[in-house]
Amino acid sequence: MKTIRLYTREPMDTAIYDAKLAYSMHIAIWNGEEFKALNHNSGVFFAKAVENPDGSLTAKSLREPKAVRMDDGSYLISAVRTEADGCGDGTALLARTRDFLWYEELGSEDELYSRKFDMSDTIEIPDEIAERLVNTLTTLENIAIEFPEEIAVSSKEELDEIRAKAVYSDGSVDLKRVDWDLGGVDFSRNGEYEIEGRVHQEHFEFPVAVNRADPCVTFWGGYYFYIATNDADGNHTLYIRKAETIQGLVTAEEVLLLDSETYESIGGLLWAPEFHEIKGRLYIFHACTPGEFFKEESHVMELREGGDPMNRDDWSRPKRVTKADGSDLAEAGKTITLDMTEFEWEGKYYVAWSQREFLPKDLGAWLYFAELDPDEPTRFLSEPVIISKPDYGWANNHTFVDEGPFALNLGDKLWLTFSSAAVDSTYVVSALILDKGKNPLDPKSWRKMNYPLLTSRSVPGEFGTGHNAYVKDKDGHIFNTYHARPGVDGPRSSGIRRVHFNVYGEPVLDMTEEIDVKPDLMCIKTKLVIK
Repeated sequence: MKTIRLYTREPMDTAIYDAKLAYSMHIAIWNGEEFKALNHNSGVFFAKAVENPDGSLTAKSLREPKAVRMDDGSYLISAVRTEADGCGDGTALLARTRDFLWYEELGSEDELYSRKFDMSDTIEIPDEIAERLVNTLTTLENIAIEFPEEIAVSSKEELDEIRAKAVYSDGSVDLKRVDWDLGGVDFSRNGEYEIEGRVHQEHFEFPVAVNRADPCVTFWGGYYFYIATNDADGNHTLYIRKAETIQGLVTAEEVLLLDSETYESIGGLLWAPEFHEIKGRLYIFHACTPGEFFKEESHVMELREGGDPMNRDDWSRPKRVTKADGSDLAEAGKTITLDMTEFEWEGKYYVAWSQREFLPKDLGAWLYFAELDPDEPTRFLSEPVIISKPDYGWANNHTFVDEGPFALNLGDKLWLTFSSAAVDSTYVVSALILDKGKNPLDPKSWRKMNYPLLTSRSVPGEFGTGHNAYVKDKDGHIFNTYHARPGVDGPRSSGIRRVHFNVYGEPVLDMTEEIDVKPDLMCIKTKLVIK
């Protein structure tokens, strides 16, 4: 058995650790000498907001978290629910969990039920639950690089296909290329050689592009392409880059793709462009407005058949997305839509996006979902459904926002990561998860994480990490493209980092390069036998 402690923190500066973040349940685990904070000393269980009759949300927080083990092996969590700032309210908050990662909030009417138990902020849990908590809520580390002591090949190409196995602290692995020093090796004749090499690792120093937010990279026609929101000119232009490798995008030339002057009705606030391939055709989903902020709406551009993505004349005029009957997705001037993303799942095509109604009352930004017509990717085949509202403290910190969804297809599960809160130093990334075989148009099919995957506490020097997308490189590795701020008040800037998958098959987004491959393990040796 292992011992964990449940606690809340004192709020700090609102740009660093606001009350809505501090007044949540944190977890620390006893390591034999002291309690060690998990999840970068960030909350893992947050109180849900209360939905008002008009559809708006009232944020809530919690204090005094406690737990008790139930006869069925689950744990009952109790806390005092408070207002967002940690004061007032004082009603009971109850939840049930089996692993301290996923929580089911119960009705406050069960308060009397909780009084039957001896609740405590320190509790013992089985070793297997503790192990999963540590593996999930601490950043994994590379602990070994494995490579055969002897390999027999007949060509350099065959040698290049042999991968080193990087082993991590949770038991997960990743296969990596090796850059060999082959001076003096002759592959044309049999022989034996002692050779040395270094584990190959792409290097992306943050930031890779300053004043470029909401970055997206795709692979198309043998090349990688990069596009992002341009904060440098107030979001009036979209530029595109092209390179043979993802790393080459960092120094690639930028070419103007779209501006706010070319088309009537396509004005400023060119936001969140994303590449998407649908039935062999390339599209860019993005948001724009004729000029007024309150008329920002989702649009789609199509690359002509055989066209060059770097040639702006090969792209169609942006066309506004509509519902299945051809009507407007939202009422311009009253509701905005943005951050639309597209993906294929179990043979059908879907879109998710952020929608915010401002009039008659600002309800905050919610995530919507619909089936898309792949033959006409500006038209839906189903009615939109709401799959997420910013009901946790990390999602309504400074403002009520869920936005920036992007799909990561893992075969048996679909991870739809999204960003929340104000686009400042407290911006975060969390996820909705859909199991294969479940109806994605049923909001109940989605499981929403109770805590963020990425925050300003995840990677030192990166603040307000959010609005991410994914791309696979030629080695089969998935990379996360995201924006963050190099400093609390720094400009939104693009970053790129490899996505690791832990021993449970879940994405790890905070593994930096020096943790991904431990520097003193990068060099390897082997006996090379030419046969």
